Amino acid sequence: MAYHQGYGGQGSKHRGRGPLVPPAPDPHQLFDDTSAGFQHVQGTPASGIDMGFNTLLADPMANVAVAYGSSIASQSKDIVHKEIHRFMSVNKLKYFFAVDTAYVTKKLALLLFPYAHQNWEVRYSRDTPLTPRQDINAPDLYIPSMAFITYILLAGIALGLQQRFSPEVLGMCASTAFVWVVIEVLALLLSLYLVTVQSDLTPFDLLAYSGYKYVGMILAVLGGLLFGSDGYYVALAWTSCALMYFLARSLRMKLHPSLVPDGMGHPRGGGRGQTYVTLGAAACQPLIVYWLTFHLVR
Repeated sequence: MAYHQGYGGQGSKHRGRGPLVPPAPDPHQLFDDTSAGFQHVQGTPASGIDMGFNTLLADPMANVAVAYGSSIASQSKDIVHKEIHRFMSVNKLKYFFAVDTAYVTKKLALLLFPYAHQNWEVRYSRDTPLTPRQDINAPDLYIPSMAFITYILLAGIALGLQQRFSPEVLGMCASTAFVWVVIEVLALLLSLYLVTVQSDLTPFDLLAYSGYKYVGMILAVLGGLLFGSDGYYVALAWTSCALMYFLARSLRMKLHPSLVPDGMGHPRGGGRGQTYVTLGAAACQPLIVYWLTFHLVR
């Protein structure tokens, strides 16, 4: 079959129409230019967001709600701060930790050998009690805190030597020792309320006096580790007697108004309730110390 020259014959320069082939890209161009296709799409969301924010800010009810919420948050913050400062003032805590090396040394000696001490009255300056570093009779929370930590470490050593150490057992020792002190403080507060004793004792004062037992607990456990059960009971007896005497004399000035003279220099009258509270607080110390330490000595 003969083909007309120029219309698709073999070797002809004119071919039939095939699929369109895009032109080859420029080898010097790194990226295709697609900005024209996305220009409208990119502009639409930004416009919508701006309109949403403008509508929200222009709404007076939204502004009132934001302002009211900020006011409530500020008032709630002030109320929380007032309640915290009511029950736990930072300035009061600073007073109980105002100690130095000389005070700690003398107070530890007083806790172990209180029998020769004569003056147990807390000194005041312009109706404000002197800090512990200025008055050895002032209660502090530094010695109870450090003694509590030392007791926990010593309990871990004792349990490790007996092959009974575990984090759960050590945590139980720590929580039990802390809970017993809290129970003791609450019991003292309830007793003072029931006997209607008017004194300047605060919960921090009672916590300090109750926390001094940790010093005796440390010596009892240490005596048991070094000298066995005999050393434990000797140390327990000595520290318990010293602690009872210390608490009886310290609380005596706080709870017995009969020992504080009035304006004419005559002693005031007191009741039996103060005596019962003082003796009860002192008598419970050996029992609590024994309960918290006997399982650490075998």
